[in-house]
Amino acid sequence: MPRDRDPLVVGRVIGDVLDPFARSISLRVNYSNKEVNNGCELKPSQVVNQPRVDIGGDDLRTFYTLIMVDPDAPSPSDPNLREYLHWLVTDIPATTGASFGQEVVCYESPRPTVGIHRFVFILFRQLGRQTVFAPGWRQNFNTKDFAELYNLGLPVAAVYFNCQRETSGRRPR
Repeated sequence: MPRDRDPLVVGRVIGDVLDPFARSISLRVNYSNKEVNNGCELKPSQVVNQPRVDIGGDDLRTFYTLIMVDPDAPSPSDPNLREYLHWLVTDIPATTGASFGQEVVCYESPRPTVGIHRFVFILFRQLGRQTVFAPGWRQNFNTKDFAELYNLGLPVAAVYFNCQRETSGRRPR
């Protein structure tokens, strides 16, 4: 896909969160029956519970780390908490899903208060089992630094969705 048409480039995920990479593994993220596609919009009420995440691969001895971040916290115009870590799962065997891995930072559902936020799922190939550990904080997490610390290299897959505060249903007068 040409770089100028890549939805991760258009959505500034590549640049704000990730360096350019080549997708090499399938990554499917589903909230109930809604599959996450790059740039789709999901409401906070649709993402309360952790999603089902399925990953590809072919070697069952290969393990992956899944990271979910919000690069727009607390607001897209002033993302001074960038990146906010919403979820971290390690030791996911190839051809399975996040439920088969170790949840080292529990899922925190997106609750944006101001503006449209991007929520990014990033998948990395691990060098071995039990080689990636939880950071001590959620705010000001840095995916690139984390990947470097644990020798994860470039991502093997990523997908993101947009989410904004739901307006309360007001009745006309």
